[in-house]
Amino acid sequence: MAGRTLLGMLMAYDEQGTGPALLLVHSGVCDRRMWQPQWATLSGSFRAVRPDLRGFGETPLPAESFSFAADIVELLDFLDIERACVVGSSFGGRVALELASSAPERVERLVLLCSALPGFPSTPTADAFEEAEEELFELGDIDGAVALNVATWLGPEADSATRELVCIMQRRAFEVQLAADDGPSPPEPVPVAVDPAAIAAPALVVSGAHDMDQFRAVAAHLAVTMPTARHVDFDWAGHLPSLERPEPVTALISEFCR
Repeated sequence: MAGRTLLGMLMAYDEQGTGPALLLVHSGVCDRRMWQPQWATLSGSFRAVRPDLRGFGETPLPAESFSFAADIVELLDFLDIERACVVGSSFGGRVALELASSAPERVERLVLLCSALPGFPSTPTADAFEEAEEELFELGDIDGAVALNVATWLGPEADSATRELVCIMQRRAFEVQLAADDGPSPPEPVPVAVDPAAIAAPALVVSGAHDMDQFRAVAAHLAVTMPTARHVDFDWAGHLPSLERPEPVTALISEFCR
């Protein structure tokens, strides 16, 4: 099966290729389109799946309680995939860690690209970003909030086409999420506890030298607490290395997951 489908009339995803299952989970400023630079290569060697999480891309955000990790399990069940190598970028890395914690039997390997980690301490830089974003929301300046995110999360290697794509994806996420939050019964994401020391799946932890300090600290923490983690730091990368310089990231994923 290839192309877009809906899981239970909710989750949009693409599936392409044959071989070991490879699940690509997008960042919080993007949607499944962020994996386009990797798609042809990875689907040539793997059974590649890239979903839109709730509230991103073509997947809605219903007014109900839910778990991103449970949604992924449902998708794997729907596709009859017992185990997959899971690649997560930023917020997608957090979802991958939640999946590995709540359903470890479904995760073959983990690739964590500038991953978030629930409960990890914030930094003044991260706090300042959140305050600036919130001020723009209060002013109704969605264009400003989109521009802030693009400027913050893309490193110096990103070209103009990449910046425009992230702008489009972030704007779409804001539209879906803000509309859902303004409804009479907002959605309620259910947190999943993550203990990196208890995650046994082989893991590749990737960080970017130009990324925000909080995410660099998360990567350093994961690298020393996850039992089988290997840490790779790209001196050229910001927060979204798979978009900023796709080729080495694609090669890294292919080599580690193969």
